Amino acid sequence: MAQGHLPATGDPDRAEEAASLSPPPSPASEMKHEHAASLPGGCSEQDHSPPAGNRGRGEDAPPFPSIEVAFKKMQEQDQQPLGSIPEGPLVEILSRVPYRSLCRFKCVSKPWLALCSDPEIRKLSPQTLSGFFYNDRGRFSFRNLSGRGPPLVDPSLPFWREIYDCYAVEQCSSSLLLCRCFESRHQEEEYDYVVCNPMTGQWTVLPPVVWQDQEDGDFVYFEPIMDIFLGFDPAVPSSFVVFVPLTNCFCEFTQMAIYSSETGEWTVVQSEWGYKTILVGNSECVFFNDTMHLSTHYRTIVTVDTEGKVWREINMPDDLPSSSDLPSIGQSQGRLFMWQIDTDHDCQLYVWVLEDYVGSNWTLKHNANVSELFGRQRREDELSYTVIALHPDCNLIFISDDEEKTVSYDMDNQEVHVICTDREFQEVIPYAPCFAEWSSEDD
Repeated sequence: MAQGHLPATGDPDRAEEAASLSPPPSPASEMKHEHAASLPGGCSEQDHSPPAGNRGRGEDAPPFPSIEVAFKKMQEQDQQPLGSIPEGPLVEILSRVPYRSLCRFKCVSKPWLALCSDPEIRKLSPQTLSGFFYNDRGRFSFRNLSGRGPPLVDPSLPFWREIYDCYAVEQCSSSLLLCRCFESRHQEEEYDYVVCNPMTGQWTVLPPVVWQDQEDGDFVYFEPIMDIFLGFDPAVPSSFVVFVPLTNCFCEFTQMAIYSSETGEWTVVQSEWGYKTILVGNSECVFFNDTMHLSTHYRTIVTVDTEGKVWREINMPDDLPSSSDLPSIGQSQGRLFMWQIDTDHDCQLYVWVLEDYVGSNWTLKHNANVSELFGRQRREDELSYTVIALHPDCNLIFISDDEEKTVSYDMDNQEVHVICTDREFQEVIPYAPCFAEWSSEDD
């Protein structure tokens, strides 16, 4: 997933300004448009593309019937945003509006511009999967999930341009990126691990993995880092954690280093998973419930909480196909998911959900033939398929053929939508924005 690239030019606020300067419909019509394009499970138009051949459902009533009337009255009264609705309820309403809609509302009038630019409203604005970072011929790029408009995020990450010459993205945890940053592209052995929020421009350099030995008091310095895992929960945006297994040359480890953004320090704890635990790698991790979940090469998922006190091992589903393809894990709607595309048997997709988290009982939620989802014949299809993302708020899965196109597949109603036909849409990283800032030991 990591890739080096040359930083692109651009201002960090360009995407927001471009979105806000485009002529918008009135707020009322904007809400009607978004609701008309709504999807099952709470997915809105901002996080899904238009159908590619399947007819959508009819419009329902707007989510806030009184808002449309209030907005029309407001426009009649010189567009004063607080003239029709008391400030408290209006702020509460706007805090529930997707961020891209807030940007468009800014163009209604100067009072609307001031109101929708309020940082507190923006921080409360609900966020979900909004697009994908991807590798475009060696350049780190961003594509909105809707497929329309300027990128929501400036992928050049200009906030550290004066410090670092280039960078490689190691991982994304919902809203934060973990990168290797190089002061010079000609010195590849010298780099920092940096965690950043592309939307706020906040970033912090991780200190070296150093701790004090409890027996002799000497300081122990660990390198090189083989695997590193970023944990961030948008529901608790004030902090993040980083996990580093202290592996040996055989990828085996007995200790785990855990970094907390709140303390700015590493702590080292003894692993309770067993000496022979071999992890799959950076891409196969899921952080939720204050716990990091990691896939292993032995059909298990190992977990550890942020304090290194609770360790678990979860067996993968009993009905997992005996395929050469490793399963992947993700989270959606507060539950752990697992999926596998069995390329040894006609590209069959299997999706499981861990309904009973405590009892570690998996349920096969869905299965489908991927070739048919792409409109191809089963036995004539020689393409390779990859699940690139699982929507965090509904039963929507994103699949790429690594060659011609990427689609979304609604597991509830079996609808397929083409979201991209670009061959350069490679090494994809799903992204959900967050406008809150994390606290640090200096706060």
